[in-house]
Amino acid sequence: MGLAEELGIGRGITAVIGSGGKTSLLDALARELDGTVVLTTTTHVLPFGCPVLTDADERAVEQAFWYSRVVCVGTPTGDGSGKLAAPRLKMRTLSVLADYVLVEADGAARHPLKAHADFEPVIPAGADRVVQVVGASGFGQPVAQAVHRPEVFCKLAGCNATDIAAPALVARAIAHEHAGGLRADVLLVSQMTPQGEKDVQSFEQALREEGDQTPLVTWPALG
Repeated sequence: MGLAEELGIGRGITAVIGSGGKTSLLDALARELDGTVVLTTTTHVLPFGCPVLTDADERAVEQAFWYSRVVCVGTPTGDGSGKLAAPRLKMRTLSVLADYVLVEADGAARHPLKAHADFEPVIPAGADRVVQVVGASGFGQPVAQAVHRPEVFCKLAGCNATDIAAPALVARAIAHEHAGGLRADVLLVSQMTPQGEKDVQSFEQALREEGDQTPLVTWPALG
């Protein structure tokens, strides 16, 4: 079974949130999916390794698919970072032009774990699937080091920033976010190593004990 099938990715708009492998996941899905793919964002993202369309209209996207099955669509941020912001075209319009629209809809400042501020994530309206990524490399690290927005995480998990981000603590924070309305149709635990398999098992067990039944998939290949 391929990654897309495990995650239940169908045609339409898929938003990827969380931390610890979002960009790697989008790239892997774009290569695996059978059909035309738009890679884009609702936040900021570096261009992917495919044709990049900036400030594109519908015709430009249609023409790009003549020579590439996968295209990246966005608007330059203009801040010198080389990153792209959300495209001018609406996500639903892009979903008419392409078989799959894969959206990076969150930021984590390169941390393996994160908690969400009130304005996060930026899941596009009409998203058909939302995948939340959790970086297993953050398990066992201090919260202040491993977590983006540690102050929010600590409120959710009832801990201090100097505490260790144990799998059970991460599960508690995520379960509380889900109970509070954060949408996640499936969790993907990335950055998993054979040595960290017990941590992932502990994370899933703790998640279930918190009453969170969100399906969970592991994918060691993602960095």
